[in-house]
Parts: sequence; C-alpha cells; structure tokens
Amino acid sequence: MADSDSVTWSRLVGRVREATGIALDPDSRASQGGGCINAAWLVDGRENGGGTCPYFVKANRADKLAMFEVESAALAEIAATGTIRVPRPFWHGAVSETAFLVLEGITLRTQAGREAEYERGRQLAEMHRCLEPEGRYGWHRENVIGETPQPNDWQDSWVGFYARNRLGFQFRLAEKRGRNFRGAVELIERLPDFFGDYRPASSLLHGDLWGGNAAFDEEGNPVLFDPATYYGDRETDLAFTELFGGFGAEFYRGYESAWPLDSGFGVRKRLYNLYHVLNHDHLFGGGYGTQAQGMIDALLQGA
Repeated sequence: MADSDSVTWSRLVGRVREATGIALDPDSRASQGGGCINAAWLVDGRENGGGTCPYFVKANRADKLAMFEVESAALAEIAATGTIRVPRPFWHGAVSETAFLVLEGITLRTQAGREAEYERGRQLAEMHRCLEPEGRYGWHRENVIGETPQPNDWQDSWVGFYARNRLGFQFRLAEKRGRNFRGAVELIERLPDFFGDYRPASSLLHGDLWGGNAAFDEEGNPVLFDPATYYGDRETDLAFTELFGGFGAEFYRGYESAWPLDSGFGVRKRLYNLYHVLNHDHLFGGGYGTQAQGMIDALLQGA
C-alpha cells in the first residue's frame, strides 16, 4: 500500500475508532524501517479522549490478514502471562486491499545494561514456566516463521512434533524446490537419540527469538515482539538466541538463575537451530543450504 493512500488511511481511522475508541492521526505517521515483510509506521493517537500516545501500525496485502490475526493472538497470550512485556495488540482487519495490525507503540532501545540483560533472561524463563494445560505440543493456529508456514497441530510427543512439524516440514519444502539434504531421513529417524531421558515441558515459546525481535523500553524493561508462538521445548528459544547473537552473558545467567537448562542442551541446540537455518535457506538461499548440510553431518557424526 502506498503511504500516500489517504482514502485507505481515512477508512482505517474510522474502523479503528469504531472498534476500539482510538482516534489515530494519519498526518502524524512516520515510516519505520527494519522489516522486510510488512510496511510499518508510528502514528499518534488518542484513546477515548485521553492524552496522545504512539501506536505501531503494520500493513500488508489483504490476503496476509491471517498472519496479523495470529500475531495478535500470540501477543495477547504472552501478555496474559504477566511475565515479560510485549506490545499490546489493539486491532487487526482489512481495509480496501490492505491488511492492518495496530499495536501499542513502544520506544525501543537495543541495550539497557547488565541488570536489564539479566532480567530479560529471568523473565523469559518465567514465561517458559507457563505450560500447556494438557502437556501437548503445538498451538491452536498455524502461524508463520518469517513468511514460511509453521504447522502447529497438537501432538503428545515432542520428538514426534519436532520431526513432523519442524525438521520434516522444512525438508519437505526443500524437496519441492529440488534440494535434497544428505542424511535428512537418517536424522529424522535418529531424533529420539538426542533426548534420552529428557522430556521437555510444553512451554509457551516466543518461537522466533533472535536479537531483532527483542529489545528494551525506555525504562530498561525487556520487550519481545514479532512472535511465532507455540508450546514446545524451551531450549528452542534459547538455542536461537545463540545463532545470530544479540544476547549478552547476563541474559543467560538470568535465565539459569530462574530455570537451569538440562545438560543435553549443548548438543540439542544445533538440532534446534537447524530448523532456522533450513528456513533461511528456504527464504534467502545463499550459503544457508551449505550451513544446513554441515549441521546435519555434524549431528549424525555425534559432534
């Protein structure tokens, strides 16, 4: 959608005000960079006659509305735990040919000191202690990781869930593109070997926890955003924080202080990060395919 589409913005303002009482000021909108999927703006607004505060507005094609629906649901589910701050979702819907998501606008910074980094780890551990009531793995909706579908149908076995809905799904996507990874079938068959007696709790996960989806607010409170939420092994979130960096040593100390990790995490984190590297190969190509093959080889060799 073009930023200058005043008719669409006028309709959006009316829809949001009718549904939420928030009066957005489209003349105040400031384009926000940093994303490769959606257009985004910070927009001033007033809620039910109160003072002016910022709102974060995302936009994409109308056929992407389901993506905003599940993001809103995930943010609401994390917020309901009261463990770590996320942007509050206010409204999502389609206007003309455009899907919108209206969120709380939070002024973010990437660093906030050692104490804040420690607290970020501790709060993430507390979020992970929020478990699926029946001990199942998955979520009530399919969502996306980047723009790749992420199937979340409920399963009672974590190994089965990870084999089918994570690694297996990515290997199937690769096959459709004509890419076959050496050892993929063997790795799936050997997945139980990486767990032994470890039976992960079905924790509420962020699901896409790299440095670009985590920050701090102006008071130094940790903030998470852009989730790909489901219930699964908490180690998957911790593993991804290490893949591209962005989290300090105090973050991991804070996490361990609240909920120490199992001794097998050092091996399984490569297994879990393989999913994200495969997805990056699917989305971006380049050297990610070679990296994924190296990870598969190392896992099968017991490295």
